[in-house]
Amino acid sequence: MFSLVNRKLTSPVLVVGLGRFGSAVALTMVARGREVLGVDDSAERVQQFADRLTHAMQLDTTDEEAMRQIGAAEFEQAVVAIGTDIESSVLTTVLLADLGVTEIWAKAISRDHGRILERIGAHHVVYPEADMGERVAHLVSGAMLDYIKFDDGFALAKLKVTEPLGDGPLGELGLRARYGITVVGFRPPAGAFTYADRETVIGAGSLIAIAGRIDDVDKFAQELSSHN
Repeated sequence: MFSLVNRKLTSPVLVVGLGRFGSAVALTMVARGREVLGVDDSAERVQQFADRLTHAMQLDTTDEEAMRQIGAAEFEQAVVAIGTDIESSVLTTVLLADLGVTEIWAKAISRDHGRILERIGAHHVVYPEADMGERVAHLVSGAMLDYIKFDDGFALAKLKVTEPLGDGPLGELGLRARYGITVVGFRPPAGAFTYADRETVIGAGSLIAIAGRIDDVDKFAQELSSHN
C-alpha cells in the first residue's frame, strides 16, 4: 500500500528572497502548514516577515559559509525568489545545487536568465511576470473567468454559461469532436463545483471548467462568448 504522504511535501522549505513573489510563496506555504525559513539580505524585509514565517534571517545568500551555518544543505526544497539581481540569483542557485538541495525552484525575469538557471542546477524555473501577463491577456480578451496554461501547450479555463450548453447532456453534444475540448467540471447556479460526465446537463447560469489544447480552448471561449 503506497503512502499518500510524501515526506518532501511536509519537510521545511527554504525561501531565498522575501520580495513580493518570495514572500507570497513563503506565506502561502506557512498557511498550508509547512515550516519556512525565509532569508533576505534586507534587514527591513526580514523584520517585516519575522513574525509571520517560522524563521526569518538576514544574510548574504551568495556566501557559502553563511548558507552552511543556517543549514541550507539540510533542506530538500528551496525557492530562489531573488528579483532583478541576476548575479545573486545565479550565484545562490549554483550554491544550493552544490550543497545538494534535492529540489530547487528559481524565479527568472527573462528566458535567457531561465536557461542559465536550468544549466547551473535549478530543477524548476518559473516566470511569474510573463505567466501572469499571458494569463491576464486571455482573461481580458475572452469570456474566461480563469485560465491556467501548462508547459505542453495544454490549458484549463473557467467560463460562465449564460444560456444552456446545448439541448442535451454532454455525451450528446460532441464537444470534443467539434471543438477539441472537454468539460471536466461544472457548477450549477445554486451549488458547488463537481465533476462533469456524459450525463451532465449544463444549464444557464452555470460555470464550467474546460480542458484542451490552448488554441482549442481559446476558440471555444470565443464561440461561447458570441452566443452568451
